[in-house]
Amino acid sequence: QVQVVESGGGLVQPGGSLRLSCAASGSIFGFNARGWYRQVPGKQRELVASITTGDNTNYADSVKGRFTITRDNAKDKVSLQMSSLKPEDTAVYSCHADRSIVGGRYWGKGTLVTVSS
Repeated sequence: QVQVVESGGGLVQPGGSLRLSCAASGSIFGFNARGWYRQVPGKQRELVASITTGDNTNYADSVKGRFTITRDNAKDKVSLQMSSLKPEDTAVYSCHADRSIVGGRYWGKGTLVTVSS
């Protein structure tokens, strides 16, 4: 059974930094594309950052230069380093793991990030 678990959310002041982690397990074929999305109540979920097995990355314009996504393929783990955080970054951040070979996108339950003074 595939499991995706996020960690690292919390409260941070504007201008601060936070690191989110996401561990995936349960796939004998591993995972290819990984990514982070975020959602604010009443708004559509939006892509924050994604990364392929070849470490090709893609970022939302709103986070370019502030957020960095990395992955550890050996551990099926992906991280999101967030810096220069703004109040508008406040959201529930969810991680996904795309299962290799057999397909399917699996999501974690999400972790809340609150940027406030």
